[in-house]
Amino acid sequence: MQLTDSIHIDLDGAWSRTATDSYLNCREWGRKLRYSAPTRAVEEFYEFIRDSLTKFTLFGSGDFHHLSALWLRQFVEPITLVSFDNHPDWDIRPPHWCCGTWINRALELPAVRRAVIWGCGNFELNWPNHLFVSRRGLREHRLDVFPWTERLKPSGRRRWPGITREDWQEKFSSWAQGLTGEDIYVTVDLDCLDREESATNWENGLFKVTDIEWALGQIRAQANIVGGDLCGAYSEPQYARWRQRIEATLDHPRPEPVNEVLAATRNTRAREIIWRALTEAGQTVEAGNAVEAGNFPRQSANL
Repeated sequence: MQLTDSIHIDLDGAWSRTATDSYLNCREWGRKLRYSAPTRAVEEFYEFIRDSLTKFTLFGSGDFHHLSALWLRQFVEPITLVSFDNHPDWDIRPPHWCCGTWINRALELPAVRRAVIWGCGNFELNWPNHLFVSRRGLREHRLDVFPWTERLKPSGRRRWPGITREDWQEKFSSWAQGLTGEDIYVTVDLDCLDREESATNWENGLFKVTDIEWALGQIRAQANIVGGDLCGAYSEPQYARWRQRIEATLDHPRPEPVNEVLAATRNTRAREIIWRALTEAGQTVEAGNAVEAGNFPRQSANL
């Protein structure tokens, strides 16, 4: 992989400056863009970073996941978007640019043929929140989701084709067989991992790091991974607007104390393994450098 094929866009200090081959300091944008942002601010940020976009992007908290729709703008040929996320991020309600609505922004792009979401386990797929999914996307078969059955209510289990720890690999492998020859963009939010594997600003899912590594191998065996991104590490929330702060606070789970050493260790391990599988960069962690400094609260508790 060329050095210019990956970049760390630093919005919140969730990762060290040396986490990838190249680095772009965007900390001044973080407060404006976190959780949600006006369209004007998003477009101004896009103009700022558009010449720096690369195939693979590392960025911070899942509060910035809506920016994946900007990373996707660089692709012209048809691609399938594959998301590993504990949340579907498909809500059709405002804000227009928000980490919970961005899948719809991605589907508006000419190059994005469809979006497939694996590993959802949050309440959005249960009544009544499932009413706020794009019906058009479902009807046109441009939107699909494979949630954890055990996280769904009975009505949700009837509505969505779920997966379990016992059968998810079989179902994923079968699904991946249908990707032959396709160009794939993969986005990974670390909140798709269980709480023993990552520390995030959101609720955790049920995947293990090695599950994502395996799944990426299944995709690569059948299709072409032409790009991707990784986000979801915990960072201290900071906002620029009062409404943004209120909406984000109401939407997030109640914050719990985070052990900064354990959090950094888990997130660094997850990033190293998943980033290598995503980019085939073959990066390694230097001895004695397995824990990175990030913006974690200075409290101590078991994760």
